[in-house]
Amino acid sequence: MMEDLLESPGDPEFMASLARGLAVMRCFAEQERPMTIAQASKLTGLSRPAVRRCLLTLVKLGYAVQDGSHYALRPKVMTLGYAYLSSTPLALRAQPLLDQLRDELGESCSLGIVDDDQVFYIARAEVSRIMSIALRVGSRLPLYTTSMGRVLLADMSRESRAAYFRRTDLVARTELTETEPNRLQAICDKVAEEGYAIIDQELEMGLRSVAVPVVGLSGRVVAAVNVGTQASRVSVVDLRTHFLPSLRRCARELAATGLV
Repeated sequence: MMEDLLESPGDPEFMASLARGLAVMRCFAEQERPMTIAQASKLTGLSRPAVRRCLLTLVKLGYAVQDGSHYALRPKVMTLGYAYLSSTPLALRAQPLLDQLRDELGESCSLGIVDDDQVFYIARAEVSRIMSIALRVGSRLPLYTTSMGRVLLADMSRESRAAYFRRTDLVARTELTETEPNRLQAICDKVAEEGYAIIDQELEMGLRSVAVPVVGLSGRVVAAVNVGTQASRVSVVDLRTHFLPSLRRCARELAATGLV
C-alpha cells in the first residue's frame, strides 16, 4: 500500500502529514475528475480519516474545492507545477523548438524526462486531433510502452533496466504491447544502438510515435523528444524517413543551447 511508502520510521526530519497531503493531490491526476474521500482513500492506500483531513486542509488553503461529497482541485494548485517549469531552462528553451517542429510536421511534439519510473512531460506543442489519451505538460506515462520512455530506458544499464522491469507492473495497454522483460531489454539495446525508438500502437490503438534522445554536456541522455501521430495517416516508414530527421535536428538544437 502507498501508506507504507509515506512513512519513514526513525527519521525525525520526515513529515508524514506532508507526504500524505502530496499523495492525495497526486491521485487527482490518475482520476482526472472530482473524487470522494472513499475514492481517494482507495487510490492512495491511506485511511479515510487521513484523506479527509488532507482534503479539508487543501480546501482551507485554496488548493481544492468541496461540492457535497466530492472534492476537486482548484487552479491555484497549478502554481506548484509552474514553479518547477519556470525554473527549468530546458523546458523554456524547448518550447519554441517544439512549436517549430509541430508547425513543420503538422503533428504534436513533446519533451519528457524520467521521474518516478515514468515519462514526465515538461514541454508540449499540440495540434488539434482527437485521441483518447489527453496529454499535456505534467502528464505521466509508462516508460516501457512509450517511445520517449524507451529512449530513456535505453540510456540505462541493463541492470538498472532489469530492476525497473521487476518493480513495474508490465500491463498490456493494447494487443500489441510488449510486456516480456527479455524482449524489452533487446528492444532497448536496439534503441541505444540506432538512436531512436518507434512505438506502433503499443500505448493506444491507432497511435504511433517516434522519439530521440537529448544528450547533455556529460554525454548522457537527459531527456527525450517525440512526435506522435495517427496510424491511419502516417506509416512506420514515414516516421523513419520523414519525421526522424526533423526530430533529430530539434534534439541537436536543444542540446546546442548548453542548457542540458
